[in-house]
This record gives sequence, C-alpha cells and structure tokens, in this order.
Amino acid sequence: METPFMIEFEEANPKYLQIVDAVIDAIRTRKLQRGQRVPSINELSEEFLLSRDTVEKAYRELRRRGIITSVKGKGYFINRTDIQAQLRVMLLFNKISNYKKQIYNSFVRCLGESAKVDLYIHHFNAHIFESLVQNALGLYDYYVVMPHFYEDTELALHVLQQIPPEKLILLDRNLPQLKDIFGAVYQDFEMDICNALYEAEDMLRRYEELILVFPEIIPYPPEIARGFKRFCMEASFDFDIIREISSHTPVQKGEAYVVIEETDLVNLIKLCRSQGLQIGKDIGIISYNETPLKEILLDGITVVTTDHEHMGQLAAQLILEKKGQKIKNNFHLIRRHSL
Repeated sequence: METPFMIEFEEANPKYLQIVDAVIDAIRTRKLQRGQRVPSINELSEEFLLSRDTVEKAYRELRRRGIITSVKGKGYFINRTDIQAQLRVMLLFNKISNYKKQIYNSFVRCLGESAKVDLYIHHFNAHIFESLVQNALGLYDYYVVMPHFYEDTELALHVLQQIPPEKLILLDRNLPQLKDIFGAVYQDFEMDICNALYEAEDMLRRYEELILVFPEIIPYPPEIARGFKRFCMEASFDFDIIREISSHTPVQKGEAYVVIEETDLVNLIKLCRSQGLQIGKDIGIISYNETPLKEILLDGITVVTTDHEHMGQLAAQLILEKKGQKIKNNFHLIRRHSL
C-alpha cells in the first residue's frame, strides 16, 4: 500500500521516534483518518529501508499512546485522531537547591499536561554539559538551560551554539553572545545587587563598613561581587570581600554583611550571639535569596532576592505562547529587622 506520510530521517533523532512523529503529523494534517489502515511493519520497513525492530518499536509506542490499534490478521489501524502533541522539553540546571526547586515546580506546573519535562544537572561542568546536549540533540522541542559555567566557558558556549537557536531558552543568566535564540528569563547579577543596595542605602549608612561573604568553593556569578564593589565605590562605603564566616572570623560592631550561603548566615548569627552583638543595631545582615525561614528568623532577615517562582512561570509562558523574547526577572530588597 502507498504510505500516506513521509519521513525525512535526521541522524540525531532515534528513527522509531521519527516514525511516531510522522504518523502524528499525518493525523494532524488529516492525511490519516480514524479507522484507516496504516502500512504493515514489513511494508514500512521495505519502503524506508528500516529494520523490523525499529518499526515494531515505533508501533509499540503508538499503541501505548492509543493512537493505533491492531486487528489480528488484518493489520494496524488509526484508533484516535484527537491528538494534542505533548511538547518535549529538556531542562538543564547547574545544581539542585531550594531555589532551583521553586523554579522547576513553577515551570512544570505552568506547562501542565502540554509538555513532558526531563530534568538534567550539569554541575557547572562544561564537559558533562556537552555530553548531555550531544545525546539529546533532535529529541526535544525546547532546550531550557541555566548557563552557569566558570571554567571551560568557550566549550560551554560552543555546545550552546549546537542547539537550534529557535529551540533554546536561557534561564537565570543571559549570554549576550547568543543573539538569535528563542528567549531568556534572566537576572542581571551585577546591576541587581547594586540597585538593591541603593534601595537599602538609608539603612546601610548606620554602619561603618560593608562586607560581602562571597564563597570560593561553591561557584556563584562573579557579577555579584562586581555589583557589590560598584555600589560601595559609587556610594563611598568602606568595604571588604571575604570567602566565608567561620568560628574564627572577627566580627565587630559597625559592620554590615551581605551573605549568600545559608551556612555563613547561621555562623554569623552564632558569632553575634556569642559576642553579645545585637543584629540590626550593632551588626547589619542582608541575605541573598528569600526563603520562608528568613521571614521569621530573628523577627525577619533583610533579603535581596529574585522571584524564583515567577522565573519558572515566565519561561513556561514563552513556550506555551510561542512568543520568543528576553525578559529580565524582577529583583528587589525586602526590608526586615536584621538591618
């Protein structure tokens, strides 16, 4: 029989999935109707020079989805035409954290049943990232990537350029070098921290020195440190950048700290208590990224934060509305008792 659909095979995409997609496209374009017979495994295998195993795998997947049914002795037939194709989305995070979970949950919840999301972690490693992407090229409708890389950045950029630009969405961090990509929802790390500190300037003036605790072991965007330094120099604050808060860190009255890691936040609170320093009066604290705990700890920890749930929602809306654009996510100061 004449095959009512065409298959233009691509090397990167498994052939059985391309058969599945071809049948679905034929149903959508009404080349295949409910009850219509489709080519047998042998017919399709011979026409497109495919192995029987490949065609059988495709037909098993179509049966699993209820798209085709088999009638013993007669062949395979279209079972349903009310198909809304589920988008396939590859989501690539740099790490898992409470904030990343908020983004993921919001992203998946907003997409709902319209997409299947596969989550991968590249651990800031460009070589792991390369392997993940190379194995997934051609398998997804969209690739949503957090491009946080601080070593082998040229390799990471090269890998990103292998992804079709119309399918690439950057999340959390923008890369101006990639101009023609579908979209991005990002933070401007340097200007975000700088502007948020300006929002807190009236409170910060009560302190003699500002100190950023910027971890060395755990990678964070260097733009955060640049933005902190920029604010301090523009606003004429004495400042310092240290790597951690330990039990031996000297803490003195008149200092205000900007703390990224929650371990450093806990250690700083412990030091203040052991030395009888009153937080919000003798010592100021601003913590990076909002959590429910910071809202109640010490009657409230002042934070500078982006809206992680909103970031996930915006990224999902780019996909659902098919409106590619680059959106800077909101970043703001929340004033509380610790400053």
